[in-house]
Amino acid sequence: MSNISETRQSRSTERVAQGLAAYVPALSRSIERYLDGRLPYPRPPERQLALLRYVTEHDGATVYEAAEALLMKPNNVSALVTRLTEAGLLERHQDETDKRVAHLRVTAKACQRISEADDIATGRLASALRTLTDGDLDALGSALGALRALAERLHDHDV
Repeated sequence: MSNISETRQSRSTERVAQGLAAYVPALSRSIERYLDGRLPYPRPPERQLALLRYVTEHDGATVYEAAEALLMKPNNVSALVTRLTEAGLLERHQDETDKRVAHLRVTAKACQRISEADDIATGRLASALRTLTDGDLDALGSALGALRALAERLHDHDV
């Protein structure tokens, strides 16, 4: 690759990185603010939601597995588990062979709340997306796979 091509690619990479760093948190904050006014209960903090979503997808996961997947310390996940258990959103089930290990399961109440929040967020996003041009909508749709790949790389590697 020539120096000119490398410089162009570097500028393009920086521009995309700056845009993502600015717009992704702004989108997230906008959705969170919207949810706060529409849920009939307080929206759990992001770390609690991340744990609930992980356990929803990985029924029976342990605290250690969740901590590893969420890039958190096990003691922090354990504290979240305690709060979520007290709130009736998560259950601990003792391992039959190793009593020190607990397997996590979301409750029906948590499933309902996650579904409600997802429906509200999806509705809000769909409403905003309907105001965009077909070209913008196509571009965003095309970017979903790349955004997923970027999220996986950021999660799997200390890039």
